[in-house]
Amino acid sequence: MIQWPKSNDVLGTVNRGNPAESGLCTLCRSDCQGKCETWMSTLKGRKMLYPRDFGTITAGCSNTTHIGVSYNSLRIQGYNYGANGIPKGLSNDPDDCIFPNVNIEVEFGKKMKTKSRIPIMTGALGSTFIAAKYWESFAIGAALVGFPIVIGENVVGVDKNSIIKNGKISKAPELERRIDCYLKYYDGYGSIIVQMNVEDTRNGVAEYIIDKYGDKVIIELKWGQGAKDIGGEIQVTDLEYATFLKNRGYIVDPDPTKPEVIEAFKNGAIKSFARHSRLGYTNLNNSDQVMADFTKSIKYLRKIGFKRITLKTGSYGMEALAMSIKLATDTGLDLLTIDGAGGGTGMSPWNMMETWGVPSIFLHSKAHEYASILAAKGCNVVDMAFAGGLAREDHIFKALALGAPYTKLVCMGRALMIPGFLGSNIEGVLKPANKVKVNGNWDALPKSVSELGGKAEELFASYFDVEKKVGKSEMKNIPFGAIGVWTLSDKLAGGLQQLMAGARKFNLSEITRDDLFSANRETEAETKIPFITDVQDQFAKKILNS
Repeated sequence: MIQWPKSNDVLGTVNRGNPAESGLCTLCRSDCQGKCETWMSTLKGRKMLYPRDFGTITAGCSNTTHIGVSYNSLRIQGYNYGANGIPKGLSNDPDDCIFPNVNIEVEFGKKMKTKSRIPIMTGALGSTFIAAKYWESFAIGAALVGFPIVIGENVVGVDKNSIIKNGKISKAPELERRIDCYLKYYDGYGSIIVQMNVEDTRNGVAEYIIDKYGDKVIIELKWGQGAKDIGGEIQVTDLEYATFLKNRGYIVDPDPTKPEVIEAFKNGAIKSFARHSRLGYTNLNNSDQVMADFTKSIKYLRKIGFKRITLKTGSYGMEALAMSIKLATDTGLDLLTIDGAGGGTGMSPWNMMETWGVPSIFLHSKAHEYASILAAKGCNVVDMAFAGGLAREDHIFKALALGAPYTKLVCMGRALMIPGFLGSNIEGVLKPANKVKVNGNWDALPKSVSELGGKAEELFASYFDVEKKVGKSEMKNIPFGAIGVWTLSDKLAGGLQQLMAGARKFNLSEITRDDLFSANRETEAETKIPFITDVQDQFAKKILNS
């Protein structure tokens, strides 16, 4: 296994725990005091694109050795002439061809387009308590920036205050809270997506949403994710709540209704319970049956009124990948999110997460190959989002290029949650009256924060950008975590614009696989992205022999 460095002296960052390829610690804590690159970017924003201590230092690249097949072993092309996709109203004059003019807006979908100001979206933030606790930060931040956010599975099912009778929801306060929170600041960019699994389908989530919100909400069917190959889980430490979930129809392990389990819990031998969801399609035995059943489900969702439908699939094998692309294309879905192994979650069995499934770069490479087969047959291939251990602006560029022209968005899970954690911790200190409300974990600002300042206006590089958008009077209602989401997003946007300008691509639609090269032969073989010195070699020799 490749070991990623824990610190970056150039950026002044350090990981508290063991870092993954994404740059995030494998275990990301909501109370973390810093300071990985994503954590620092939540405060400093675009400043984190550059080496620290300018004027007293020089800095050199450390990333010139590439081992194994991973996104790290793809490198981004740069060109020394030309300009492609210049935005309307501009020219190829050097005064116009500057990186701030790079257009990173994108849209996805078939009949009803969904716009996003930046080509990212969140992973599914569902029934885990950390998603509920920091939802205002996540949702308001996403709405203000203008990118899609996904409400994950089981939100209605685990809500004690929801009412479900005879398979029909009559009350779903937590689901409504999440949707309404986003829609309050929605301005036409981004979207709110609600994901359904087996239990959600049984509970009538789709019917409830379409009746209450209509086409304001996108519905998503879930086949799986990159972190595990079983249904979603949460952990509960309350016997009564575990019993409630058992009675609502969930799998709860160990069974809280067994007398011996109750006694073990009372005596402290058992301290928590795991609630699991069910596997899908267990009554089907071949791909034809799955495809027929899925098509039937899509027809039903369209019949009851959904204009936009998406699918999320996990890091299964090649058959499932092909099925997902084929079905999403044939049924006219608006987006297919393909999540490779290497993704993260809050409750997946650890050794399962470490050892199962297809790593992201392999899955994404085959997704492009399979999509191209359909395109060659004249199919209008579904728009795709790539997910699985992606967190930085270079990851965004690489994923979009690897899947071009089909990939429109990069789905980020844990990376987009960090601003919510950090902002809430800061708000809990600076506004003690809000500490419980925002789930702040700190009693005082740690040195990693206080060295930057002592108030929000000093700590968040994008504070006044947010203020400009919402107005001074509304700023009191904006969680610091949402300001952090904006600040991180601005850093990602700026970094992506710089990479695109260097590749002479001034519009996302201009990015192609030719903008990448493989740093080793293994990566070339798996991705079909040519090796570094083979790219443009024929043009080089033509020049030399002219």
